[in-house]
Amino acid sequence: MAVEKILTGRRILVTGGAGFLGFHLAQRLPSMGAAYLAFNDIDEFPQGEYPQGALTVNADVRDRDEMNKLIKDNKIDTIIHCAAALPLWKKEDIFSTNVGGLRTTLEVARQNNVEKFVFISSTAVYGVPDKHPLIEDDPMEGVGNYGESKILGEQVCREFMKKGMNITIIRPKTFIGTARLGVFQILYDWVDSGKRIPIIGKGENRYQLLEVDDLVQAIALALAADSNLSNDTFNVGAKVFQKVKLDVGSLCDFAGTGARPMPTPAKIVKPMLAFFELIGVSPLYKWVYGTADKDSFVSTDKIEQKLGWKPQFSNEDALITSHKWYLEHKVELLRKHSTGVTHRVGWDQGILKVFKKWL
Repeated sequence: MAVEKILTGRRILVTGGAGFLGFHLAQRLPSMGAAYLAFNDIDEFPQGEYPQGALTVNADVRDRDEMNKLIKDNKIDTIIHCAAALPLWKKEDIFSTNVGGLRTTLEVARQNNVEKFVFISSTAVYGVPDKHPLIEDDPMEGVGNYGESKILGEQVCREFMKKGMNITIIRPKTFIGTARLGVFQILYDWVDSGKRIPIIGKGENRYQLLEVDDLVQAIALALAADSNLSNDTFNVGAKVFQKVKLDVGSLCDFAGTGARPMPTPAKIVKPMLAFFELIGVSPLYKWVYGTADKDSFVSTDKIEQKLGWKPQFSNEDALITSHKWYLEHKVELLRKHSTGVTHRVGWDQGILKVFKKWL
C-alpha cells in the first residue's frame, strides 16, 4: 500500500537521531515526503542506516551555538525532539539534557522560526497511579530522575507554547520493535535460553506497550495536522494488550524454547531489586520494577479523535516482531558483545546473570 506523502516539503531535524526512535524515523520519513532530513546526537551514528542525502552530525542539544548552526544553516522548519538521557544515566546528565537541552533547542528553534516542534515525553510522568486508563489531564508525579525530568520538560514546552510556538507533546508507552535492545535484550536472551521468566507479582495486571511504527505514525500525523489540532498533548499506546502473564506467555509460545512466565512475590522481589539498583549491580531501574506488578495503561482516545491515529500493533505483535529481529541478529550481537545505557545496545545483566543460572 502506498504511503501518504503527508510531510511533503518539510525540512526536518531529529534530535537524538542515533537512537532507537531516530533510526525508525530515518527509515520512514523519506517515504512520507520529507524534503530534507538532519539527525544530531552525541552518540555514534551506525553506518548505512540513514537515507542518502541526510545529514548526520555529532552535536549536543545543550550546545546553543552548535544547535543554532545546525538549524539555521540547514533551513530547518520542523523538529522532532527525541534527544534524552535515559534512566541509567547520571542524574546531572538526565536533567541537563532532558530539561536544559530541550530549553536550548526550543530557544534556538524559536529564534529561527521553526514551524513545528514535537517533543517526545513519556508516560513515566504519571508515576504509579491507581486509576486507569490514564488521560492527558491526570496528575503528573514522575518516578525517579527520568520521570521528573520529563515533567519539567513538558513545563518548558508549555512556556514556549505561550510564546506562540506550535508544539506537540507526545507521551508514548514503552515502545519496542526491530532493533530494540536495552532491557528487552535481557528478556529475549532469557526466552531464547528456555528459562523461566520471572514476573513481578502474579502477572494479572495489564501493562500496555507500543510498537515503534505506530509511534512514528503518531509523530507524522502531529506534524501534518493543523496547528489548532497539533498544539496539544497526546498519549500513545497499543490498543490491544492483555494481562502481563498472557503477553509474555505469547512471546514464550512463539519462541518455542520451553520458556514460560513465572510469578514471583512482589513484596520480596521489589525491595531486592531496589537494593541491587542502589549498589549498582542491576540494570533494572525503579520505573521498571516499581510498575511491573501494577496496571499501567493510557487512553488513546484523544489522539485517535483529534489526529485520526489508528494503532496497527498489539502488545503481542510488538513483542514478537522485536524478538524476531533479535533472533535474526543474535550472532552479530554476540560477536559485538557491546553494552551500554541506550536502547540500541544490550545492557549488562549484572546480578541478573546469577539468577538466570538458577531458573
